[in-house]
Amino acid sequence: MSIEFKVKQNQPYSPWKVIFSTLATIAIVGLIVAGAIVAMTPTGQTLGQFLNWLFAANSIQIWWYVTRSAGIIAYLLLWFSTILGLAVTSKYMDLMLDRMFTYDFHQFISLLSIAFLLVHIMVLLIDRYLPYNLLQILVPFISPYRPVWVGIGVIAFYIIILVTVTFYIKKQIGMRSFRVIHYLSLLGYLGGLIHGIYAGTDTALPAMRIVYYVTGLGVLFFTIYWLVLLGIRRLERRKQAAATAR
Repeated sequence: MSIEFKVKQNQPYSPWKVIFSTLATIAIVGLIVAGAIVAMTPTGQTLGQFLNWLFAANSIQIWWYVTRSAGIIAYLLLWFSTILGLAVTSKYMDLMLDRMFTYDFHQFISLLSIAFLLVHIMVLLIDRYLPYNLLQILVPFISPYRPVWVGIGVIAFYIIILVTVTFYIKKQIGMRSFRVIHYLSLLGYLGGLIHGIYAGTDTALPAMRIVYYVTGLGVLFFTIYWLVLLGIRRLERRKQAAATAR
């Protein structure tokens, strides 16, 4: 996610872009819900038997593999969105890409990460390896599996949803509130990282530990870089204010 943005003033506001993005998000959620409903019908059961025959999908662990894969992809997208937001905020990428492009791309990556998070969550409802109910998924710290670390992941998910929603209500809440809420994006990423490390069953693998180390250090670097630039800008403004007052 991001910390703050300054979009070029000469770019016209397009309500169609907001409508399309909102409809795309609703469509993704709708497809997941519709798929869950169809799976409970006779047609869905027939299709399920065919998929079992085709992919051996009746293995007790296959949905566990799906939710793990979706979780890892969602984490990587969240990391990329966080890095992109920090880079845009600190003007790190201004010489390489137009800011309007990086802003739109950042927004798209944020939505994509939510889509994979929804897959990661919804699959747990049909998983037979470690089944969850809806309450255990939506309420933090009541998970039957590592409740503290899973609970932190649930809270991170809500933060990510909140920050992403502000893309579409920025004019209504104002730029100041938009920026303040986007500060929470770092907490959302940190929560996702902690959830992945301590609740992820793949953390014991050297490859995943390397992924967590590299991505975490990358976010730390850009966060420090942004904070240093923020301090320099504030110092420059104070000097300019002092020079003007003389």
